[in-house]
Amino acid sequence: MSTDASKSASDHDAEVKAKAKKSTIRLLNPASGYLTGYSYTLNPYSGCVFGCSYCYVRRMPIALFRNEPWGEWVDAKPLDAAQFRKEWHKALTKGEVTVFMSSATDPYQPAEYKERVTRRVLEVMAEEPPAFVLVQTRSPLVERDIDLLQRLGKHVRVSMTVETDMESVRKELTPAAPPIAARLRAIRTLREAGIAVQAAVSPLLPCSEAFPALLAEAVERVVVDDFFRGDGSSGKRSAQLKMAERYAALGHGELYTPETADRFACALKRQMPEGAVYFGQAGFMP
Repeated sequence: MSTDASKSASDHDAEVKAKAKKSTIRLLNPASGYLTGYSYTLNPYSGCVFGCSYCYVRRMPIALFRNEPWGEWVDAKPLDAAQFRKEWHKALTKGEVTVFMSSATDPYQPAEYKERVTRRVLEVMAEEPPAFVLVQTRSPLVERDIDLLQRLGKHVRVSMTVETDMESVRKELTPAAPPIAARLRAIRTLREAGIAVQAAVSPLLPCSEAFPALLAEAVERVVVDDFFRGDGSSGKRSAQLKMAERYAALGHGELYTPETADRFACALKRQMPEGAVYFGQAGFMP
């Protein structure tokens, strides 16, 4: 065999192996750390174009060892529905399945319009529902899948991130994320469709005094978190991301304390029924 032919055969073999490896990527990963109350995490994408300035994933290997800045890239994970169906069924046979989707990306970021990985995952879940799945997002695109969320019924909760009611703050700290008004409309639409939904004020950003009342009107359940207890490292990642300096640049330096979130949670509790307001990890558990 000629050298060129040998090289061609070798390249072909490598390509076949790469495709085989790609096709066997598992979507369900054992939960750990902050999410130990779940059996699995599921991230339909790697990367996230929302690129929020405070996102703790910026300090994780997936972001640190990529040559492109966090927020400027996203990869859809390969999904073969038949293969995932087998993976899903196998997980169900092992015991109660609880899933957090997603811990390191947004399942409804713009790529989902075309790729539909999240929708195809939910389609499989709806065939054999888990004990519980929490869908964490900040995107109104979740409304597209109301039909599947209704099929999941009591087994699903949508957690919509709403960190502030001030668009000026959103534009400074999360400029690529959807507008606040669109997220609140999505919450109301989901509620009207009979889907369990919560607002995740996580982390709390500078807001107006009217924010607690706005949330109390829009949603039945709220979870609050901050940069000191909710970044998975007792505030170290947030410090590395220079969030205190960002607050100071916005003229809100005095708000960068744990007490700010504590006061906000108390204000919410005065506006909402008992048991409707959670703080930190407890609000995200199954």
